[in-house]
Amino acid sequence: MFWTIFVILLVLWLLGLLGHVGGTFIHLLFVIAIVFMIVALLKGRRPLD
Repeated sequence: MFWTIFVILLVLWLLGLLGHVGGTFIHLLFVIAIVFMIVALLKGRRPLD
């Protein structure tokens, strides 16, 4: 589930970055995506669990 959220946030960030939309909100999405990725890695769970 964490990986799904991470991918969604990362895609939204890339779309916002390429579309020049959102300003600071786009970078906030990227930071949130990184936090989700770190939490998932620290838990050590497989993506399909």
